[in-house]
Amino acid sequence: MLKIALVVGESSGDKLGAALIDGFDEILTAPAEFIGIAGPLMMDRGMDSLFDMSELSVMGIGEILGQYLNLRKRLKQTVQFILDQKPDVLITIDAPEFSLRLAKEVKAKSNIPTVHYVAPTVWAWRPKRAAKMARFIDHVLALFPFEPPLMVAEGMTCDFVGHPVSHDQIATPEEAAHFRFAFGLNDGPVGLCLPGSRNSEIRRMGPIFGKTLEKVAQTRPDIQWILPAAPHVAGAVRQLIEDWPVKPILLDPRELDAKTAAADKRAAFRCADLALAASGTVSLELAANDTPMVIAYDMPWLSRQIIGRLLLVDTVTLINLVTNTRYVPEFIGDTCKPELIAPALVSVLNNAHNQRLAMETTMRSLGRNEKAPGIRAALSVMQFLSKR
Repeated sequence: MLKIALVVGESSGDKLGAALIDGFDEILTAPAEFIGIAGPLMMDRGMDSLFDMSELSVMGIGEILGQYLNLRKRLKQTVQFILDQKPDVLITIDAPEFSLRLAKEVKAKSNIPTVHYVAPTVWAWRPKRAAKMARFIDHVLALFPFEPPLMVAEGMTCDFVGHPVSHDQIATPEEAAHFRFAFGLNDGPVGLCLPGSRNSEIRRMGPIFGKTLEKVAQTRPDIQWILPAAPHVAGAVRQLIEDWPVKPILLDPRELDAKTAAADKRAAFRCADLALAASGTVSLELAANDTPMVIAYDMPWLSRQIIGRLLLVDTVTLINLVTNTRYVPEFIGDTCKPELIAPALVSVLNNAHNQRLAMETTMRSLGRNEKAPGIRAALSVMQFLSKR
């Protein structure tokens, strides 16, 4: 029986890991044994977890330092577990702070093949990470089609396996119409307000987004705004919008069961005519729903100075990068000001033809209408192992 070690450290990795398990189940003639660190979705598929994945879900320098001793203990424990189990392959999924340290120590003490799922963004900043990875990562599963040459150039093999957003479930027109009726939306345009999914982002971007909506209303008061909030920031968002002159409809998932909350969010994305969004993968969710957007993001002054000097690209929006266009307007750092963002939103609402073409191209490029990413990733791993 094929023994596959999987290691994830956050919910996005759990989603990739679950799809990968499904992919192996689809292509293998005999069931594989999965071991390692799993999230809830992977455990639903029968995988046991060495310890709770949430112990690895830390972000930011301060939080990592605060958890350093426990993270180091868990790293040592996981390394020894992998060495004792002697899997046919170790697949680490995202969470590079933990995953790549794990792969490095396992590789130093064994000849276990190592695969990393989600290539580092060396095309955006810190390009030397690929060369460092190549010392202990044998094969990479990439989410974007322009990434494999960058990995191969440093000595690793790499396959583009598609981005999961290209296969995410999208609400039907009927579900979108029902959503409009349920929330009392008229036939006017619907806008999404997406200031982020972390408390720090909400505090920083919320006031800017609130003032932007107020300025947009001066010329387009007919836009009806919706703000889908993540569960862990919904309270902060509710408090934030209390003083906004233009109050969006808040989708608070804490008031609903998980299935209904997810359905409402999908329907909101599907029926929207426009979105104001913080930078991140949410731009791909919007593209999957054919929702035109404007991207805005700011960060603390010191971070802005450091990252600004390290960036290798002139856009941070994935639709722009995948299509090599600049049809999605973005206002980052110094330009993240309501008086600049508001006119761009009105302009996009009036004419989004080129942006819609770029979004459609992006979805095709990321694997829409192809085999599911989990299946492609499993096939890539098996082909990699067959050549060793």
